[in-house]
Amino acid sequence: MNRLFENEDNISGTCRFIGMDEAGYGPNLGPLVIASTLWETPADPRTCDFEALLKDVVDTQSTCKQTKLHIADSKQVNTGKNGFLSLETSALALLNLTGVETSSIRRILEQVCKSAKMSEENLDDIPWFEHDLSLPVAVDLSVVEAMSKRLRQCMEKNHVCCHQIQVQLVPTIQFNQLLDQFGSKGVALSTLAFELLGDIWNPGFLQDTLFVGDKHGGRNRYDEFLAQVVGDAMIFRLEEGRAVSRYRVNSTELRFQAKGESHLPVAAASIIAKYLREVTMIQFNKFWNEHCPDVKPTKGYPVDAKRFHQAIQEVQHQLKIKDEVLWRKR
Repeated sequence: MNRLFENEDNISGTCRFIGMDEAGYGPNLGPLVIASTLWETPADPRTCDFEALLKDVVDTQSTCKQTKLHIADSKQVNTGKNGFLSLETSALALLNLTGVETSSIRRILEQVCKSAKMSEENLDDIPWFEHDLSLPVAVDLSVVEAMSKRLRQCMEKNHVCCHQIQVQLVPTIQFNQLLDQFGSKGVALSTLAFELLGDIWNPGFLQDTLFVGDKHGGRNRYDEFLAQVVGDAMIFRLEEGRAVSRYRVNSTELRFQAKGESHLPVAAASIIAKYLREVTMIQFNKFWNEHCPDVKPTKGYPVDAKRFHQAIQEVQHQLKIKDEVLWRKR
């Protein structure tokens, strides 16, 4: 049983909402990051209005000039000149809320990747992870601490709690190994996502639980992956379609739906995944800038990734860095 549930009596009698999202599925460079968040809700998680309960501290539409945390689809948050500042503020406040110490990338990964199979230990042989990156990058730490305190107080007042954040960070070399194993990028993503689900969810929950994750590309069926997580528990297929696929296992409803980030726990997972993807790319670019001072940074997405890959090829060869460590096959 996952370590989270060893003291399950601490949150017994409550309802739960688990949100999951990923960042970095499309790029050729940098890691894939999948994040999940586990929340306690005061009533039925299907009708819990997080936006209303947390409106004094959280805004789903704008940054509110840093008077509130912007928690929404990370693509909406991380945009414009202050986008990363807003993303970092929200991500670090959420991490602090769950007791995660956030002084560097390694410190975060040591805490949120402990029970995930693709853990920070897999980063040791990757050159751009040899030196840690101190955090925060853009926001003042005092702002993060103040916002985290306000969020905690608001949650306590409204009987909402974020209990845990769990992450799968999958470097290129591991992603390529999964592609070799499964022969499909989509199957690799689903396999990783359900491994993470198994880390944060107990199929034997007696309390009402709702899981919501984004759809995995065009996939409509998830029961074959779910079966690997639930053991002997029965899986009831409620609905499978382009908009949403729904299943029930004991007291848990599981949904895979388009625009899952409309639910705040999924948006929070989106924020965490995107932030860790962004700071690891800062670390990646810093490494290559030290060896190729004239190369412009990259976000790792296909067109620009080819430009970057070509620009560093000579130095890559000199450093004896294999393509399987650097470049995704798909």
